[in-house]
Amino acid sequence: MTGGQVLLGVAALGVFLLAIGRGGVPAGRRALRDTGESIARVLPVMLVAIPMAAFLSQLIPPQLAAAWLGPESGMTGVLVASAVGGFIPGGPFVSFPLVLTFIKAGAGAPQMVALITAWAILGIHRVLTWELPVLGPRFVAIRLISGAALPVLAGAAAQVLLPWFPHALPVVGR
Repeated sequence: MTGGQVLLGVAALGVFLLAIGRGGVPAGRRALRDTGESIARVLPVMLVAIPMAAFLSQLIPPQLAAAWLGPESGMTGVLVASAVGGFIPGGPFVSFPLVLTFIKAGAGAPQMVALITAWAILGIHRVLTWELPVLGPRFVAIRLISGAALPVLAGAAAQVLLPWFPHALPVVGR
């Protein structure tokens, strides 16, 4: 377990105890029931998405990933990652294993920062599914235009910060 995971676990336990303190044992039981239901919904997705990323890592030629998204691809790779990231469908159980696949295939840190930022900010699948129907095309256009540069800026900032964090990417088996 990482320090962040331990901290998150301690925080969750603290919030659970606060819920019991405020609402008594029934509130604690409801919280545990809700937790179980959430795990039951998320676990099947994880059980499919994580192996899928491992399988994809065997399909992506390292030369292709390194050429388009590798450290030597520079700002061109950041632009490519920014464009690709916005089109990655699904939640973190799909996108993060996919990023690990790219890293395993030789992608660079700034490029992956741009990809994840584009996924989080642009999310074309969310735009089509939720934003257009609920918020309308005018709002969506303003939001996408105002946020379009952010993945590129994040990738450029990562490139500047990289000398201070030379081991920024997670270690994955190659």
